[in-house]
Amino acid sequence: MSQGEVQVRVLFFGAARDVAQQNEVVLNLNEGMKASDAFAQIVAAYPGLRRFGRSLLFAVNQEYAPVTQTIEEGDELAIFPPVSGGSGDPESKRPRNAFGPLPESDTPTASFDFFELTAAPLDVGTISRRVVLPQCGATVTLDGYAREWTRGRRTLYLVYEAYEAMALGQLRRIADKAHQQFEIAHVGIVHRTGRVDIGETSVVISVSATHRHPAFEACEWLIRELKRTVPIWKKEVFEDGEIWVEA
Repeated sequence: MSQGEVQVRVLFFGAARDVAQQNEVVLNLNEGMKASDAFAQIVAAYPGLRRFGRSLLFAVNQEYAPVTQTIEEGDELAIFPPVSGGSGDPESKRPRNAFGPLPESDTPTASFDFFELTAAPLDVGTISRRVVLPQCGATVTLDGYAREWTRGRRTLYLVYEAYEAMALGQLRRIADKAHQQFEIAHVGIVHRTGRVDIGETSVVISVSATHRHPAFEACEWLIRELKRTVPIWKKEVFEDGEIWVEA
């Protein structure tokens, strides 16, 4: 490394990893380089990434990076395509480019909240009961599972990949925002990684509240935000090929 340079790790995920053909690289960047310039240098080194256009996302130290952030020695950079998305709410906009930080929350997540990633099968009942407490009158649970048919193509199984440290941080952040917006008590979110067969649960979101209505609203809002911002990617494996699902 030359004087006036900093050394960083660059991680690739999902379809971006397929383009780069490696999980991570170590790069030397000019000292004082801004996030926008670092992003441009990485894309120039891997021109296949240009196919993602303005949708490609960029993170520094497991946070979405503002364009003016200075890259420092030892930083962990990550480049990834849009997260797995879904039909969702057409008015719910995910970050439009690489530099879209989410607002910080001033409300700490409730002490009984939990957020986990696991390759093990999910037991929906066990997970949902973890947020049931005496002061609550209702728990709403979303059980998201792998379906067999997508746009006329038969799916054999799914594969989920996560930028684990960042994903857990984002789950906590959206839960904090849910506590601010809805009259709820507790939130639990568990997501599968790795292979998920048809009919198996891929994600469980449980929300408890004194009354059922805010629990329903918060659960719906949380799954939209998860698909919009949390760095988890889904690959659909069909009888005749496979594809990474992007928002």
